[in-house]
Amino acid sequence: MPASKKILFLAGDGIGPEVMAQVRRVMDWLNQTGRTAFEVEDALVGGAAYDAQGTPLHDDTVALALAADAVLLGAVGGPKWDASLPFELKPERGLLRLRKDLELFANLRPAMVFDALAEASTLKTELVSGLDVMIVRELTGGVYFGQPRGISALPNGERRGVNTQVYDTHEIVRVAKVAFDLAGKRGKRLCSVEKANVMESGLLWREEVTKLGADYPEIALSHMYADNCAMQLVRQPKQFDVIVTDNLFGDILSDCAAMLTGSLGMLPSASLGAADAAGNRRAMYEPVHGSAPDIAGQDKANPLATILSFSMMLRYSFDLAEEADLVDNAVRGVLAKGLRTGDIFQPGKTLVGTTGMGDALLAEMAQLAN
Repeated sequence: MPASKKILFLAGDGIGPEVMAQVRRVMDWLNQTGRTAFEVEDALVGGAAYDAQGTPLHDDTVALALAADAVLLGAVGGPKWDASLPFELKPERGLLRLRKDLELFANLRPAMVFDALAEASTLKTELVSGLDVMIVRELTGGVYFGQPRGISALPNGERRGVNTQVYDTHEIVRVAKVAFDLAGKRGKRLCSVEKANVMESGLLWREEVTKLGADYPEIALSHMYADNCAMQLVRQPKQFDVIVTDNLFGDILSDCAAMLTGSLGMLPSASLGAADAAGNRRAMYEPVHGSAPDIAGQDKANPLATILSFSMMLRYSFDLAEEADLVDNAVRGVLAKGLRTGDIFQPGKTLVGTTGMGDALLAEMAQLAN
């Protein structure tokens, strides 16, 4: 029997509880078949937490997250809270506080194209079929956090907006280590992206990543300017395996790569912290899609992005590659059989709801496991 692991479930708002319920079914199946021994604890986040506790993230929930082996989050936010709450109490602040308090500095954003969905991309099918790119974005530094920042008045009556792009060596090295380690588990290719030609922070980034690369001789390290990387993602995306970049460029490039898939609702993500002495990292996993309040409670939501986020948890937090492959292959199987939720529906396919997709996935996992 594998060692027990504690997972904190934060279902959140909108479709969050519905898609997380399907992950719970997958997790229960893995537990019942003896492949895993997960213990689940539930807590509130976002608008649901504000309604019940007066805050988008209670201190007790932070404590649970810090004590858990990994956190899985559904979605936060919705129009119910957008206009009525001050900025510091909005649902999204709960998510940001989780990232900050857990010190999650490395954001993993895969862009995957399942063969059955390749035609949904705006690019030619041959360019994206089988695409599997991982973008590692530095999450807690750079221009979004640098000081000084703000808008000030000038003596001539104009105004000036200032944001500071700043990185220290340790911030670059720690996220690059995550990227090198991921590349080692994948195709052993890492592309580091910056603007070293015009930005000193980019030059420092390139120098530090190059220096670190000497510790990973098995990884083929390359460098690319951010503007060229954006072009190459559209021109020839399968040239990339793992991309590591800063906060700003990662924000832009991950959204660009996400749209190569033609289906934002299929994409998972992970945010990782530093490794402890035993090599374990604090981690939070969540789908890229939002809370979709317009379809909440209607059994219409696509649970696959959240299920694939759970697969990332199996792979990157617990080194359960076999179980992660089982989940991923089951997703491929149900899509190959033509099952679609509304967001990915195509003419001639079979429309199913949230629960129906969960039923099909569990049946596929059972068939693959035999």
